Amino acid sequence: MTIDATILERANYWATADVFDASTRSEVAGLIASNQQKDLTDRFYRDLEFGTGGMRGILGAGTARMNIYNVRKASAALATHMQKVFPGEQLKIAISHDSRRFSRDFAKATAEVMSAYGIEALITRELRPVPMLSFMTRHFGCHAGVCVTASHNPPDYNGYKVYWQNGGQLVPPHDKAIIERYSAIKNYSDIKILPYDQALAKGLVREIGAELDEAYFAKVLALSLRPEGREGFKIVYSPLHGAGRYPVVEMLNRYGFKDVTVVPEQDKPDGNFPTVASPNPENPAAMDMARALGKKLGADLVLATDPDCDRIGMEILVNGEYVRPNGNQIGALLNHYVLSSQKELGRLPANPLVIKTVVTTDLQADLAKEFGASCDETLTGFKWICQRIEEYETGARKPYRKFVCGGEESYGFLADSFVRDKDAVISCCLAAEMVAYYKSKGQTVLDALDQMFQKHGVYHETLADLTLPGKDGADQIASMMTRLRADPPRVIDGIAVKLLRDFDTSQILAASGMGFTKAEDLPFPKSNVLQFELIDGTKVSVRPSGTEPKIKFYVSVKDPDAKGQSGPKLDQLKAKCRQRAERIEAIFVAMAKT
Repeated sequence: MTIDATILERANYWATADVFDASTRSEVAGLIASNQQKDLTDRFYRDLEFGTGGMRGILGAGTARMNIYNVRKASAALATHMQKVFPGEQLKIAISHDSRRFSRDFAKATAEVMSAYGIEALITRELRPVPMLSFMTRHFGCHAGVCVTASHNPPDYNGYKVYWQNGGQLVPPHDKAIIERYSAIKNYSDIKILPYDQALAKGLVREIGAELDEAYFAKVLALSLRPEGREGFKIVYSPLHGAGRYPVVEMLNRYGFKDVTVVPEQDKPDGNFPTVASPNPENPAAMDMARALGKKLGADLVLATDPDCDRIGMEILVNGEYVRPNGNQIGALLNHYVLSSQKELGRLPANPLVIKTVVTTDLQADLAKEFGASCDETLTGFKWICQRIEEYETGARKPYRKFVCGGEESYGFLADSFVRDKDAVISCCLAAEMVAYYKSKGQTVLDALDQMFQKHGVYHETLADLTLPGKDGADQIASMMTRLRADPPRVIDGIAVKLLRDFDTSQILAASGMGFTKAEDLPFPKSNVLQFELIDGTKVSVRPSGTEPKIKFYVSVKDPDAKGQSGPKLDQLKAKCRQRAERIEAIFVAMAKT
C-alpha cells in the first residue's frame, strides 16, 4: 500500500517546518519513518471542519487533529472574516473554555491571534461553560465568541465552538466562509500572533470575572416560577469534572435549594475525566457515582452536566428508586412545566413560541398547542433553534413570536432568549424547581408524563449511534447514506413508509407504487439527513454527526390510542411503543453494519 501523495506532503511539512515545535515535528517524523500509513492518513486526510458544534477532533499533531496550530489557524480565519463582515468597526470577541486538556492554552492562543489582528479579546479568568459564553458575547456587545470545548466527547478530544454576535453558534453563510478561509491557509507561519502578556499590557486582551457571573445569574434567577417544596429538598449534583460546578451550585443555592451535595470525586475540573468512561450525562453510567451518593443520602433529585454544561442528566427518586427520563422526556417535562406555570401565573407572553428540532419528539408540538403556543421545527443542532429565535427577534421572520422554551432530544433545553444555546444551568434550576413543586403536590414526574400521554397519546423515542472513526469510518458512513437514498426501504417493521424527507436534496418524496416520487420541496437548509415517516406516524431519522465520527438513528413511535387511558392499559401501551421503537432501532443498526 502506498500512501497518498497529498497526505505525505502535508505530513512532511509538519515534520520539518520551523513553525511547529520540536515535539510536534518529532511526533510526525516518527510516524513517517515507521510507515504508519493508517495513522498518517487519519491525521492528514482532511482539515478539521465546522459541523453542528463547530470544530472538534482528537488531540494530536496533524491537519485533522486538534492542536494549538489549528486553533491559531481557525482564529486567523475567524478574525479575517470578522474584519470583512464588520469593516471599519473596533471589533471585540468573547472567549471562554472548559476543563479539557489544553483548553486554557487554546483559549489564550485564540486571544493572541485575535489581538494580533487588532481585535479586542475578552477572556474569562476561569473556566466558564458554553451558555455563559453565549450570554457573554451578547452582554458585552462582542462581534463573535469562542468556547474551547469538545462538549461530552472522550478525554482525547477538544474543540472550538464559534459564536456570532447574536450569541448563537455559526450558521451559513458564516460557517462556510470561515472554513474556506481556514482551508486557504497553507503556511502556518503566515498567522499573526501577539504574545498574551503583551496583548494584556496593550489592552487588547481583557480578563472577565464577576461582572459576567452576576449579570448572567440575575437573568437565570428571574426565570424562577414556583417557590413550593424547596425546604428540605435534597439534591446531589455532578459536574463530571467540567465547567458546570460553580454556576450550577451557585444558582441552585440562589433558587433556594440549600441542601446540594456535589459528588466529591467528580468535583474538581479534570480533562482526563478519571471517574467516567465518557463524561456524557446522556449515558446512564456517567451518573453512577452521583446515583450511588443520592441513594446514600436519600436525595430527591440527582443531576449531572457535561463538561461544557449545556446538557443535563437527571434522575428522580420515585417510590425509593431513581427514575431516569431520556432527553425527549426531559424536554417535554420542562416545556410542560414552563408553559403551564407561565399560563397559570399570567406570565405567558403574547404570541408564545416553542422551538424543537426535526429529530425531537412531536410531543413538544402537542404541548405547545395545548397552551396556545406555536411550535417551529428546525434542523438538528441548537444553533438552528437559536437562529430561528434571532429571525423572529430581528423581524426577518413574521409575524413576531416570543420564544418561551424549547429543546432537542440530546438532553438540551433553553428557556427565554438571553442565552442562544442550550443551557444546563437553566435546565438544572428549572428541573429542581419542577420536581420540588410536583413533590409538594404529592406528584412525580411519572405522573406528569402519564398525564401528557393521556391527553396527547403515548410517545416513545430511542437513539442509537455507531462510532466509525477515521477515513475508513467516514467512507462507511457516506456509503450507508448513499445506499439509503438509492434504495430506501418501503416497509419498516411491517408498516409501510408514507414519506421520505431528504434534507440534503430539500425534497419530500411520497411512496408511490414500487418507489418514491417528489411530493413537495422541503423548506430547510441543506443537511445530510434522511427521515422516514410511516403511515402510522412513526418517524425514523438517519443522520451522520456533524462533530463526531458517528452515524445516528432516531426513532419516534406514537400510539394515539392512549388518549384517555390510565392504569394497566396505559402501561401496556407504553410497553408496546417501547418494544416497537427498539425493534426499529435494531433494524437500522443492522443495516449500517452490512
